[in-house]
Amino acid sequence: MPVIGMGGYFFRAKDPATLKAWYKEHLGVGGGCGADENGESNEWVWFHQGGPMVFEPFKQDSDYFPADRTSMVNLRVRDLDGMLAGLRSADIEISREETMEGVGRFARIHDPEGNPIELWEWDRQP
Repeated sequence: MPVIGMGGYFFRAKDPATLKAWYKEHLGVGGGCGADENGESNEWVWFHQGGPMVFEPFKQDSDYFPADRTSMVNLRVRDLDGMLAGLRSADIEISREETMEGVGRFARIHDPEGNPIELWEWDRQP
C-alpha cells in the first residue's frame, strides 16, 4: 500500500513558539491555517491544497541550500509576486529569485532561525 501524501514536516527550533507564529503570520502555514471541507479549522492541522510535490534527495555537497542545513522546505504559492511584496513590506529578505522553464518561478527566503524556505509558483496552477 503506497503512501498517499505528506503528513507533516517536523524540525527543531531554538524558540518553537516564536517560529510557529512567524510562519503563520508571514506565510499562512501551520496549525489553525486553512479549513477542511466543512469550513472548520484545527489548531494542530494546516489544511492545504493538494497538488504537485517534489521529494528529492540532494548530493551531500550541493550548494542549492546552505551546507549547514540538512533540509529545505518548499512551499507552493499561487501569487508569488503578491507573496514577495508582503514579505518585503515586512522587511524579510528575498535572497534568490529564478524561473525554471516548464516548472515555474521560485524565490528563497529564510525564517528567523536561518532555515531556508523555497517558494514555488508552479507554472500550471489550476
